[in-house]
Amino acid sequence: MFEGVLLGIRVVVFDTMQARNIYRLGYYGKPLGIPKPKGTEFSAPLELGLIEAVYLAENGLLNVYSTKGERIDLEYLRKYALSIIPRFSELYVVYKDLRDKGYIVRSGLKYGSDFVVYEKGPGLEHAPYLVHVVRAYDQIDPLEIVRAGRLGHSVRKDFVLALVYPGDKISYLLFEWSKP
Repeated sequence: MFEGVLLGIRVVVFDTMQARNIYRLGYYGKPLGIPKPKGTEFSAPLELGLIEAVYLAENGLLNVYSTKGERIDLEYLRKYALSIIPRFSELYVVYKDLRDKGYIVRSGLKYGSDFVVYEKGPGLEHAPYLVHVVRAYDQIDPLEIVRAGRLGHSVRKDFVLALVYPGDKISYLLFEWSKP
């Protein structure tokens, strides 16, 4: 069981051996101070996002503690993430679904999307997908889809819209460019 400390919007694993082992499991988190780690042999703490931390805790791989050393249970961690992250419920259900299917899921912030998704992992390939998460019955501005699709095309990634329905059902829509 790995151990991390809740610090604001992150959970930090300070033990570098544990940090490397979590990262090896599926490219979870980011080593502090190392923007693009080359492999898994780094000597730095690991910073996990709240979505990753909830997923690892839910799967019995991570215990989270407060800065005072008190164990934080999964339900509290989930409620905390809900209070901090807009759309946490929808984002988490898609993250969990993709991870459970064997994909490597990372933040897509630098691409203006919710997630970038790898089949093999960062450093082994370029992420083939940008994923944007929306509630299935929300209205979507068509220009938003065009912008996201053009961005995905310009960085050579397929744009995927993940529609989350009540009851946490998900549909994925893959957009491809075509010339008339």
